[in-house]
Amino acid sequence: MAFFKVLGMLLLLAGGLLVGLWRGWVPVPAEWNPWAPLDVQAAPNLLTRFKLGRLQDDPALCDLVLKTSGLRVSHQADSPVDAACPLRNVLRVQGAEVGLSSSFLASCPLAVAFALFERHSLQPAAQAVFGQAVTRVDHLGSFACRNMYGREQGQLSQHAWANALDIAGFRLADGRSINVLKDWPGEGASARFLRQVRDSACSNFNVVLSPDYNAAHRNHFHLDMGRWWVCR
Repeated sequence: MAFFKVLGMLLLLAGGLLVGLWRGWVPVPAEWNPWAPLDVQAAPNLLTRFKLGRLQDDPALCDLVLKTSGLRVSHQADSPVDAACPLRNVLRVQGAEVGLSSSFLASCPLAVAFALFERHSLQPAAQAVFGQAVTRVDHLGSFACRNMYGREQGQLSQHAWANALDIAGFRLADGRSINVLKDWPGEGASARFLRQVRDSACSNFNVVLSPDYNAAHRNHFHLDMGRWWVCR
């Protein structure tokens, strides 16, 4: 009986703390307040996934967070509700602090996760391995209305919701190109850089799949904001 009394007290205290954080009664740094908007400039922490998830159905909060992202975006009209793959609250990422091979469609969580990835994972890896910045990200696209692996039957891919991005390679400041298909199997600096990028991306995206996952990903990193957490 005493155990349940203690448990009840702990739950009551935890509930009171959450209400206090939500109401702003308990002072806490914004990065550790689950209800404070995500700041892309701040390093990711244990609350980042939760804060990214809040962006999906809150366009006003999305716009607020995008101001810290360094992204250039345009809002896209929602697709018809009877579309095979209806899109809601989707952005076109037209540019970023790093160059892009082309613009891409993205859910708000995916767009902001990309900004986090560029600032806190990609550029630090490039500086650590090569001593210079990445100037361009080469990607294979984001939105594709299809099932996983293009199968006729099965679950829709995260690409069907513009909630996934496939990255094929990177361009360095000195003009050098790093390519997943060509450089992943090696053992030099390019392979080390790609593995560091893959590993650190897992703190920004929910799912990160590389050539280590299966042959279908031999030429790209698949990054998505789906419900599962996978880093391979």
